[in-house]
Amino acid sequence: MSAALRIGSRGSKLALWQAEWVKAALARHGTAAEIVVIKTRGDAEIDRPFQQMEGKGFFTKEIEDALLAERIDLAVHSLKDLPTKLPDGLTLGPVPERADTRDALIARAGETLAALPAGTKLGTSSLRRMAQVRHLRPDLELVPLRGNVPTRVAKVLERGELDAAVLACAGLGRLGLDGKIAARLDPLEVMPAPGQGALGLELRSDDARTAAALAPLGHLPSAAGVTAERALLATLGGGCQAPVAAYAAGTGEGGMGNGRLYGRVTAPDGTMQLTASAEIDPADPAAAGRTVARLLQEQGAGKFLAR
Repeated sequence: MSAALRIGSRGSKLALWQAEWVKAALARHGTAAEIVVIKTRGDAEIDRPFQQMEGKGFFTKEIEDALLAERIDLAVHSLKDLPTKLPDGLTLGPVPERADTRDALIARAGETLAALPAGTKLGTSSLRRMAQVRHLRPDLELVPLRGNVPTRVAKVLERGELDAAVLACAGLGRLGLDGKIAARLDPLEVMPAPGQGALGLELRSDDARTAAALAPLGHLPSAAGVTAERALLATLGGGCQAPVAAYAAGTGEGGMGNGRLYGRVTAPDGTMQLTASAEIDPADPAAAGRTVARLLQEQGAGKFLAR
């Protein structure tokens, strides 16, 4: 009998939900697995805004180190946290069916983003979200927001430390917090992060056993969408904290035709915003990412990313 696959995960409620989901999916296909909790730098430095932290892979590096050292066989990430360039010896496995890609507004008074009163104190952890909200609502007070998903929700709805916050719909849904959502934001108004709503399954490039076990978990339409989005991010050279947004419309449900990739780069102060789009070819979804990146670069996106 083969040994159980060891799944590396962060210890947050959301990360453990995702790891448990993968464990259960593997079990349905006859593969036993166990979860190994690994603390990352992003978990340790909970009081510092991401913009003040140097480097990349705040939530991934320690887990990837364990993977390379063969202490685990598989890492489960939120794909939006995973850099587009993986360490040598590691690869991205199949992409499971994606959850809701949109961002959500949590608000004490239950307003939409447009209806929030001027001066509303709104929290977010993401430079991408901050930049886009500043572009739409320069009259709001934006505050860096850290902590796990339930803590962020509590800071608004229970503690009253903030008037509102923007979080990913997928994380709220996975933790049963859908009922806390005041509004699901239009992805063409506040565009999501590349890969948002998808799980990133990372493994060693030479591990045929784990690759075979993961194969049944793949969902081709979801894979096409995240491939296009991550190709956009990789071509622009932005990390997972850059003000780069991407939305592969029409790739998460139904057939794989008629998908369209939208990409966006917003100045951190919100004063300028660039958007471009291209049709996604299911046979080569990464090509759309490269095309949209080129269109954004031609508009001058580089000057925002260089900051």
